[in-house]
Amino acid sequence: MIRSDLILRIADMNPHLYERECEAVVKTIFDRISEALAAGDRVEIRGFGAFSVTTTQAREGRNPRTGESVAVAEKKNVSFKTGKDMRQRLNPTKPETAEEIVARMLKAS
Repeated sequence: MIRSDLILRIADMNPHLYERECEAVVKTIFDRISEALAAGDRVEIRGFGAFSVTTTQAREGRNPRTGESVAVAEKKNVSFKTGKDMRQRLNPTKPETAEEIVARMLKAS
């Protein structure tokens, strides 16, 4: 799913909202997550997962063409760890029956 699909899905689920309002909501959420990560904070969305910032130390690398040593600067990366509910959805212990899938979908909407 891409960002525009998410906006359309939210708009479909909330017919009282205009698509541009749904777009503003999604943009605000993503911007806030980005701001928190840029500040070095951890962002946790219960049932989904947690985003955190990790730092890769500066090191000495090699240019693959010449074999020459190159200094690689320290970098910050975003890591994501899935939440327990998400892991269980991705790796169910037993296959879901059709009734369970329908019940889950009705509960979500």
